[in-house]
Amino acid sequence: MAKKAVVEKEYTVEDKLSTLYQLQSMLTEIDKIKTLRGELPLEVQDLEDEIAGLETRLNNYQTEIKDYDASVVAQKNKIVEATGLIERYKGQLDNVRNNREFDNLSKEIEFQGLEIEFAEKKIREYGDASAAKKEEITTLAENLDGRKADLVQKRGELEEIVSETKQEEEKLREKAKKLEATVEPRLLTAFKRIRKGARNGLAIVYIQRGACGGCFNKIPPQKQMDIKLRKKVIVCEYCGRILIDPELAGVEG
Repeated sequence: MAKKAVVEKEYTVEDKLSTLYQLQSMLTEIDKIKTLRGELPLEVQDLEDEIAGLETRLNNYQTEIKDYDASVVAQKNKIVEATGLIERYKGQLDNVRNNREFDNLSKEIEFQGLEIEFAEKKIREYGDASAAKKEEITTLAENLDGRKADLVQKRGELEEIVSETKQEEEKLREKAKKLEATVEPRLLTAFKRIRKGARNGLAIVYIQRGACGGCFNKIPPQKQMDIKLRKKVIVCEYCGRILIDPELAGVEG
């Protein structure tokens, strides 16, 4: 027995326009859900980025303090070394044989004394810098704690809204996906391009009081008649949106 040939459904222009309008309606509902979330996703992302930046700065400050501490230890070692040299040179003064040796030892003692003064100065500077950095860390840590608390709050708000709308959005996206599969690729691509460029995300609109429902520019009577016949896809010459008659959209003209 011969198998019956599978005949694909031929979609008329009216079918295509009706499908696009249904698709537009679903995408508009998804847009409303996104609007309900508002700027929360962006606010959460901004807070996460800010916290990451603050934590990096905090780690850098802590590393700087460790470097200051290491530098203080190094300078203290220099003081110990210079003090030891001074003691040795002073001991040698008692055994000098001439003025030249005395002058050389005196200069070495003076030089090591200057080295000690310089090291003490550097220790004070490192101490002051470390103290200032610790104050900055205290302020930074308080700010970081505050931002983390804000993030917890914003995430909670976002999760609450998402949990309330997730199921509805998933259903809409599934229906939209099925509808997209019935639209020829070229028309769907054009629809998405128009929607992306439209301020309110509307790619297909119906005529309202003789004007485009998107940009509200008047449509010539003859073009209105062509739109009503639904024999071809017609776009607004001003905004580029696809136009349909109110009856196809299920509203009063």
